[in-house]
Order: sequence, then C-alpha cells, then structure tokens
Amino acid sequence: MNSLSLSESLEDYLEAIFHIVLEKQVARVKDIASRLKVHKSSVTAALRNLADRKLVNYAPYDVITLTPQGATLAKDVVRRHEALSDFFVKVLTIDKTLAEEAACRMEHAMPRVIVDRLILFSEFLEVCPRAGKKWIRGFQHFCDDALEQQNCERCISLCLDDVKKKQKQEGGMMTLPLRELKPGQKGKILAVKNEGDLGKRIADMGITPGTLVEVERVAPLGDPIDIKVKGYHLSLRRDEATGITVELH
Repeated sequence: MNSLSLSESLEDYLEAIFHIVLEKQVARVKDIASRLKVHKSSVTAALRNLADRKLVNYAPYDVITLTPQGATLAKDVVRRHEALSDFFVKVLTIDKTLAEEAACRMEHAMPRVIVDRLILFSEFLEVCPRAGKKWIRGFQHFCDDALEQQNCERCISLCLDDVKKKQKQEGGMMTLPLRELKPGQKGKILAVKNEGDLGKRIADMGITPGTLVEVERVAPLGDPIDIKVKGYHLSLRRDEATGITVELH
C-alpha cells in the first residue's frame, strides 16, 4: 500500500486510467466503466475521490487525465502487475489468463523490494548461460514429469556446449544503436555515450550498461521510442536513443 493509503479499488482505477490514456491520450467515464466492468456511477464516485487526492484531473462531462503524482502511482501499480504477470508466464510457464488473474489479486500487496527482485531474477534467467529458455523448459518438464539424475547430467553437458558456442560467436556479436531496435526486440546495454545533463537524465532512468532493455513502440516518425527497463515504461527521444549501444538479445 502506498503512502496515500489507496484502496485496492482506487489502485485499479488508476491502473485503468493509465492504460486508457496510453491508448487514447485521455480517458472518459464510459471507457473506465467498460474496462473495469463497473457502473458509470461507481466510476464517478471513484474519480471524485481520486480528484480530491489530486491524483486525476476530473470535472463532470470532461475528459480525465492523471496528474503527475497520479501518473507516478499508476506506473507503480502497472509495474507490480506486469512484474508478477511476466514472472508467472515467462518463468513459471503459467497460462497467461490465469497469470493475469493472479497478478490482479496480488499486485496491491506486493512490496517494491520483492517486485525489484522478481524483475532482476527474470532478467538473470535471460542473461545467465546456465539459465535461459532451455532452463525454463526444463522446469516445465520437471513440473509435468519426474526428474531423473541422467537428465540433470545431460542438461549440464548441453549448457557447457552452449557456453563454448557463445564464446566463439562473441567476436561477431550484433551491436547497434538502441534507436535501430524494432518493437518487441530486446538488447543488453553495452554503452551510454550521452554526456552532461542528458547523460544524467538517462542514468537516472536506470538506463546503464548491463541493463536489459525492450523496445515496446516506435512512433510513426521514429520519435519518441517507448521502452521498458527494469519493469518501468519509459520514453526516449530519438537523439537520446542514438547514443545508447546495445547487444541484440
């Protein structure tokens, strides 16, 4: 629970408004009611409550947007939800629908330190040579069938083979500016060449060497570029992304 002691219901409203604004720039009562499957009267009451707390800009019959403080809290709720959902789907290999339902129930009580660890663990599985998709498939196999000692020995052998192959390929690894990644592509940040205030802003956003970054959306003219870093949804200008070198993952 955050410092404003928001109820689970109000956090759900902030999360819904965040996603609607992301899609449509502004939110309306009918959009929120439809997304949360509640009556418009319930939405109106919640919006008044959020407006009193200075978390949304709201007036009857007008469009709804998040205030800066509301946007910060909404992003925190979204981050908790996505960290849980991604962990359930990508690591525990849970069905996406079930994962979403579970994330909705758990997100409100999840402390930030645990969210941070879940995200880091998921990233660790992507970069550690002993882990990766094969390791996760092995876990899925363990859930479905009995694990035998010979399977463990074979897994270790395959892991060593993969490490040797990667070492041979490292000389020709694919590196490129972040701005050239397409939506859905991931990369590990190798270098950030931006300096001064720009470099500080980027570092403050958590964009540092060794961090995994995923491009979520690129505007029609290539500016801005929406990315996901450490579970946070961020936007970079094209010139900012140009100074960031990544290794395609």
